[in-house]
Amino acid sequence: MNFESFSFDRRIAAGIKSCGYATPTPIQSRAIPAVLQGRDVMGLAQTGTGKTAAFVLPILQRLLNAKAPGQGPIRALVLAPTRELALQTHENFISLGRETGIRSAAVFGGVGFNPQIKAVRRSTVIVACPGRLIDLLNQGVIELGHVETLVLDEADRMMDMGFLPDLKRIMSRLPARRQNLLFSATMPPDIRRLADNILVDPETVQVANTAPPESVSHVFYPVRQHLKTGLLEALLDSTRYESVLIFTRTKHRAKSLAQKLSRNRLNATFLQGNMTQNQRQRALDGFRRGAFNIMVATDIAARGIDCDRISHVINFDAPDSAETYTHRIGRTGRAGRSGRALSLVTQDDQGLMRDIERIVHKRIDHCKVEGFDYNQPFKQQPAENRVRAQGRRKSARPGRGRF
Repeated sequence: MNFESFSFDRRIAAGIKSCGYATPTPIQSRAIPAVLQGRDVMGLAQTGTGKTAAFVLPILQRLLNAKAPGQGPIRALVLAPTRELALQTHENFISLGRETGIRSAAVFGGVGFNPQIKAVRRSTVIVACPGRLIDLLNQGVIELGHVETLVLDEADRMMDMGFLPDLKRIMSRLPARRQNLLFSATMPPDIRRLADNILVDPETVQVANTAPPESVSHVFYPVRQHLKTGLLEALLDSTRYESVLIFTRTKHRAKSLAQKLSRNRLNATFLQGNMTQNQRQRALDGFRRGAFNIMVATDIAARGIDCDRISHVINFDAPDSAETYTHRIGRTGRAGRSGRALSLVTQDDQGLMRDIERIVHKRIDHCKVEGFDYNQPFKQQPAENRVRAQGRRKSARPGRGRF
């Protein structure tokens, strides 16, 4: 099968060709016909499977079929959990629909309202993070009464981030009769309930996505917790890499680890939820063009990172599940390249390691970095540093994260 079999408008076909797309991925082959027919779709697929084009292309075609004006009102609304994913999807609408005249706008927090308001008023497609969209709805500057297609992208991540109340408020502003497309990497009970509530006789499209790509090799590096940073530096020093994505469990650790690597003359940056949009964009742009060849990120912040140059993914902190492991390492081994997934594991990670081995269907090698001293004793933090750290923790206030 090729893209010609979908009989896309010549203007969309030109966008497909300019993006270098040749053969549809499995989710594209199965989802595109259903979306073109106007059916609701439940898509189960992780990042890197081509799911974005699986809804972007047929939405563009349906808008052309309906002779929708290129500039407003809003006919298609895509909701995404993070700024990076929203921007990436927006860019897909621009690149694939370049010759269609259909305008798209991205709506997310961390930047000024006015440019986004102007963009929304002249766009037919909106790609939005729920928080900022709610803000614009509350200001009365956006109207959703003409929306014909709603897309919930990475719905499981939106639920993890606590966006369900915002989703309900947004959907209450939409026409009752509309096409609904829901994409999720996992199907926990809350996603199943959401799907049951909004999807009408959906076409379920599921691609085999539990196992990581075969182009990725896996290695465990057992280490005691207090030696992780030293082992990471030794590993980076002994490894030939193009670009490395390092995962941590917390925002603070992502920032502090990147800063420590930078002090050791490594070209490192970080990505986490407390950054402004301009800071995030500078970090992403620098990483994509190679100004930084190391990025340290949290799981949520890393959603939407799309960089074919990533040769290695390093789990500095173990993921919370084997499923999350699959998401993380899906950032490497893309576009026909090979990749490596390296995980620093402690005694507490034994159960997770067995789970990971089950999803990759093989035993993963346990390796050591030659020349690294694994017997270094734990060094107690000086008392004054402990007091300062405790003060920082007490002064921190929990806030609502909008990514």
